[in-house]
Amino acid sequence: MATGLQPWPWALVRLALCAACLGFVQGGKLLVVPTDGSHWLSMHKVVQELSLRGHESVVLSPELSVRIKEAPFYTLKTFPVNFSKDLFEELTESEFQLTFDPQPLIKRFFNTVALFKRMNAMYFRFCADLVYNKELLKSLEEAHYDAILTDPIFPCGALVAQYLSIPAVYFLRGLPCHLDAESTQCPDPSSYIPRLATDNTDKMTFLQRVKNILYPLLHSVVCHMMYSPFASLASELLQRDVSIVDVFKHGSVWLMRTDFVMDFPKPIMPNMVFIGGINCASAKQLSQEHHKCFVGGY
Repeated sequence: MATGLQPWPWALVRLALCAACLGFVQGGKLLVVPTDGSHWLSMHKVVQELSLRGHESVVLSPELSVRIKEAPFYTLKTFPVNFSKDLFEELTESEFQLTFDPQPLIKRFFNTVALFKRMNAMYFRFCADLVYNKELLKSLEEAHYDAILTDPIFPCGALVAQYLSIPAVYFLRGLPCHLDAESTQCPDPSSYIPRLATDNTDKMTFLQRVKNILYPLLHSVVCHMMYSPFASLASELLQRDVSIVDVFKHGSVWLMRTDFVMDFPKPIMPNMVFIGGINCASAKQLSQEHHKCFVGGY
């Protein structure tokens, strides 16, 4: 004679308990600090998916923005900035033109550096306006966010995450000067990892390897110019001396918008996750009007 419940009834009891527990599970509260423009387009899809999975997202953005707008699946929180709207529109237009303007490699490099310097000054101004807004910082502290999702190309989100003592999740294609490798203490040998703007592959001659070592020296000057103001701002906010690497080190997870299909193989750390292809939306059928244009040749 059986003295207890049979296996099936016990399984039903456990299932009922699990279902009851799920009723108490809540989504996380996420603060999103994006970078405007094309960087936001990819992150926008991630925030939308997080909303569908029950997470609450608050997108923090300066009041001057090109693409960061209100949407039903997140709360948009803007803050005032001390920056000219006309200059903002001029910089964004210049960035668009440079993207599609074919130029020789060297000329393109220096034009990119010049534009990046101006864009960096603008984003630093935005970050400073955020950090010096004590009322805004207090409201962020009182909101008790679980984590920050941010694009670290401009490290304001990483800085805010460190100030609030909450985990930072980075969403990025890569960082200049291989700061992503340095911040995660990832091996980064110049002997076979091609450097930015060298046109090298992972199979290099001796002279190409020399070039691969020398190019980063120029990049390091650019990176110092770009990130030293953020490091000074971080030291002021955190009330201790920190470098830009110290700020980036706060990242808990690095979501890398790349893959070995697009890049050459290289070492990665356990908290660096490849999510290449996340930008690729599902193909949509052409409208009848566009179909006639392609087929008819007009």
